[in-house]
Amino acid sequence: MTTFDEVLKEAGEFGRYQKRVFLLLCMTGITFAFLFVGVVFLGQTPDYYWCRSPGVAELSRDCGWSVQAELNYTVPPARLEGGSAHCQRYDDDFQWNSSSVGCEGPPPAALSNRSEAALLPCQDGWVYQEVRTTIVSEYDLVCADAWKLDLTQAVLNMGFLMGALTLGYAADRYGRKVTYLISAFGTGLCGIIVAFAPNFYVFVTFRFLQGVFAKGTWMTCYVIVTELVGSEQRRIVGIVVQMFFTLGVMLIPGIAYLIPTWQGIQLAISLPNFLFLLYYWLVPESPRWLLTRKKKDKAMKIMCTIANHNGKYLADTYKEITLPDEEVTNPAFLDLVRTSQMRKCTFILMYAWFTSAVVYQGLVMRLGIVSGSLYTDFFISAVVEVPAAVLILLSIDRIGRRLPFALSNLVAAVACLITAALSEDVLWLKILIATLGRLGITMAFEIVYFVNTEIYPTSLRNFGVSMCSGMCDLGGIIAPFLLFRLAAVWLELPLIIFGILAFICAGLVMLLPETMGIPLPETIEDVENLSRSHTCGKEKKKEVSTHI
Repeated sequence: MTTFDEVLKEAGEFGRYQKRVFLLLCMTGITFAFLFVGVVFLGQTPDYYWCRSPGVAELSRDCGWSVQAELNYTVPPARLEGGSAHCQRYDDDFQWNSSSVGCEGPPPAALSNRSEAALLPCQDGWVYQEVRTTIVSEYDLVCADAWKLDLTQAVLNMGFLMGALTLGYAADRYGRKVTYLISAFGTGLCGIIVAFAPNFYVFVTFRFLQGVFAKGTWMTCYVIVTELVGSEQRRIVGIVVQMFFTLGVMLIPGIAYLIPTWQGIQLAISLPNFLFLLYYWLVPESPRWLLTRKKKDKAMKIMCTIANHNGKYLADTYKEITLPDEEVTNPAFLDLVRTSQMRKCTFILMYAWFTSAVVYQGLVMRLGIVSGSLYTDFFISAVVEVPAAVLILLSIDRIGRRLPFALSNLVAAVACLITAALSEDVLWLKILIATLGRLGITMAFEIVYFVNTEIYPTSLRNFGVSMCSGMCDLGGIIAPFLLFRLAAVWLELPLIIFGILAFICAGLVMLLPETMGIPLPETIEDVENLSRSHTCGKEKKKEVSTHI
């Protein structure tokens, strides 16, 4: 009798077949990145907007005034510079309805008295001066309703969280492939409805649902590629999948620059999901998952297909694979905390996911756009993340998973604390060190993905990764409020909180078992043996060195 990993080695651990499937599934990272950061371009706030004054609007239409002229007659520049004047208008409609007012504007006397006029809140909508349409101008997300723009991203993260809880469970119960295909269809369909939403409430409802389905595609594709390759290739595929996410972050500024409407951008980032439905014929079900469901014949059929495409042949001895002794059960959260090792790993990974999300998004929002072009600056900020993948690839199979995981969090923690301590007089240095912090937390974010995948058994892998990564979505909901509320108390306070969170994480991840070079665990018992195996390995090395 043989194990699945022995069969996989004989069929080819990363042959032509796996490389093709891997490349196809990597496309999911690009579309997921589009959705994750798309609000930056969908929700740009126009440079100029002001309250619509019915009298001014009527005269502007009849007289053909320019936008600037209408602005000047509505809110004088001196009052406009006062801060919130664009959220109010003058109570002077009687002047504009007067027969003495013509296309040349109000009488000089009326203009001179306008500085003393009372201000009223906007009651008749807003006027926007913009080159590109956005959801801000579409749904009037300004002034008292400006918080609704933040809600659109919070709702998306809530969708991610719900997707982690529901579709992660579905992938472990009903299969990786069917969950992925349904999620891809749902992501595309909800994206189209979002683009043509008749009002804000329909918009946020289907944006939430798009987040649910998008999380299903992203987490399931990650698990499929991890389960199809050998232990030596897991770190490569795990990092490269996330590099495609970074590629998506780099591509979306160009898409947004070429498309002048938010509806067009929304369709451009949503429609590609329908192409993933072709994977029904191109991507297999995970044979590891099939074996956990006692579907040996289907699993071996897929393994034979993999071997044939890789130019290998599976002898009959390799077809007598050992099935897990555990009965087929549906995944449950209690399984993640039932035993001591599983419980420890689950809580540490949940905290690591939460910390990565809070610190990463917090640093991105703090750095912001510091120069002229949103599109150029956003692209450059994405390029900063590329070295993170390179550093991981150089270290992960030399010194293991835990140490780089801990060091990356430590770098982020120290960078945050130093940045908070530096004076604004050395702004360039603050930006540089904050960027190093973003590099560190990006590494931590990428490492937690495949460490989480390597620790959980096949029967719980998709569900476990989804449950733990749900804390990432919770962190994404909290991060903006944490940043802006604490910054109102003291500008550098958020950085100190970020530093403390990352510092604690650096210590906790050292308690995880080392998974470098070991087969993926198939059962909960295998997970319990991870730490013991690591300890035994150390003792054996010590014995050998003693004998020498």
